[in-house]
Amino acid sequence: MKKTTEGDNPADPIESSTHSVRLPGFIVDAEVGLGDVVKKATSYLGVRPCGGCERRAAALNRWMTFRNGRS
Repeated sequence: MKKTTEGDNPADPIESSTHSVRLPGFIVDAEVGLGDVVKKATSYLGVRPCGGCERRAAALNRWMTFRNGRS
């Protein structure tokens, strides 16, 4: 019987790559994470941040970033 180790299961999110989306004209110079976008949108709508908001924002920032479309 094969002993399973961390990383044998492709469904295990050990280290995932960051997805990067180019949005021409929307982003100035720095990359903006998805968590930051959600944080600004909810703040604008008047939703108060809870204890898990920072963890959620950090996880979303690691998952997807938006950058300027120009090279």
